[in-house]
Amino acid sequence: MKRSRTTAALHRHTTDWSANRRVAVVTAVLALLVTVAGLAAYVTGRGDQGPKPSAPSAPADPSVPFTDKEGKPSPGPDRGSVAAPPQIADPLAFGKAAAAMLWSYDTRTTTRDQQLAGMRAWMTDEAKYSDWSGVQAQVPDPVLWSRMGDNAQYATATVGQAAFPSAFKQALADNPTALSEAYIYAVTATGKQSITWKGGGGGAEDRSVTLAVQCRPSADCALVSIAPRVAP
Repeated sequence: MKRSRTTAALHRHTTDWSANRRVAVVTAVLALLVTVAGLAAYVTGRGDQGPKPSAPSAPADPSVPFTDKEGKPSPGPDRGSVAAPPQIADPLAFGKAAAAMLWSYDTRTTTRDQQLAGMRAWMTDEAKYSDWSGVQAQVPDPVLWSRMGDNAQYATATVGQAAFPSAFKQALADNPTALSEAYIYAVTATGKQSITWKGGGGGAEDRSVTLAVQCRPSADCALVSIAPRVAP
């Protein structure tokens, strides 16, 4: 697959998240897991609209930009082309949307600061769990972003599916009565990222990411972090 040096540099640009945030999120996802009883409370709180771990409802297509009441894309001037977080309580649907957001960018219309502002809007406001440093590390540094802009580089994403990892579901089965304190779900999303740059360059590759998603009762979901690798 043909790709520019800038694109290759982008995919090499990763940073480990802080130890403290890692401990907090791993604890929330794998030790304080949302269980069957907790999920029932969550569903009741959302008007019986939430999914069950064993049979989640089919979410809307997250590749469609967030829209206003007239159905027009509404990314917001302060966040460039970055889609606004969807107002949904389904962790799988939110996970798909968040993955599409993380795999999409447009240096032609969006500054690096706007990209970060757009991503920040997806994060939980609970500082105890939020790993903003790990999420923002996915954005290239200012020099690389500028070079990507010089190449008019942009990426779009299609997310095919999202599922709870087997480790998450096993934890539910092992402890079906305990209630979660954090309401954080592990969600693994898979899809494809397509990258294009000026001069007719471009390429595509399969992508997969496990996210920590918080969906408290009577509240919209929010992104917690890009989670450590979890068995599918």
